[in-house]
Amino acid sequence: MALEPQSGGHSKHAMAYHIVWCVKYRRTVLTRAIGDRVKEIVTEIAAAQGCEILSIETDTDHVHVLLRVKPTHQLSKLVQLFKGKSAYILFREFPQIKNRLWGGHLWSPSYYACTVGGAPIETLKKYIESQRTK
Repeated sequence: MALEPQSGGHSKHAMAYHIVWCVKYRRTVLTRAIGDRVKEIVTEIAAAQGCEILSIETDTDHVHVLLRVKPTHQLSKLVQLFKGKSAYILFREFPQIKNRLWGGHLWSPSYYACTVGGAPIETLKKYIESQRTK
């Protein structure tokens, strides 16, 4: 299933990312309750930023998000918001997390991001290369 293009003020776009980030030291702290709260927090942040969560799930030590964005969004800033705000809220609501972590950090500083959807790269390359012949 392909993303349906959306229209903006000056663009037509269909942009989505698969994003993954891990708990610091890969500690298994995301219980069902904490994982559910992570999903709520990230979904609220995405909505406030004008993004759409297509899918989200947690495991005991990491989070997966399938996120639809607009061309005006900066992915690194979105991930920073997701991780920063969720850590702040989770440390307040679930203080027992601090027993498994130290230094005041819930999330690893890195993340994985991959664009999703659209045509395969080879198809796009052939299409672009054929433009001059039209």
